[in-house]
Amino acid sequence: MRSVLSLAALCLALAAPAVAQAPNGTRLVLADVANAPARPVIIDGANWRCEGATCTASGGNNQPAPRACRRVVARLGAVTEFTWRGTALTAEQVAACNA
Repeated sequence: MRSVLSLAALCLALAAPAVAQAPNGTRLVLADVANAPARPVIIDGANWRCEGATCTASGGNNQPAPRACRRVVARLGAVTEFTWRGTALTAEQVAACNA
């Protein structure tokens, strides 16, 4: 029994770093780097952090990518790329989001 618990603990310890390093797939590129916030911004539960014009987020509400894009654009300005929880918007969807 003790060896089974030890093996389970070892498996969890080895798997934890892989999960912690996995990308969340939520990012955007701002059309104007001047709109990039200097501090993290929370929009619909997503914590956005920007380096230059590229921003990434952790967390966030469960919503369709086009809606998330519109909510972010309303706060940060136009984007040239947008991916929400692994779903990348097409060029047409990004244009609609910016409209």
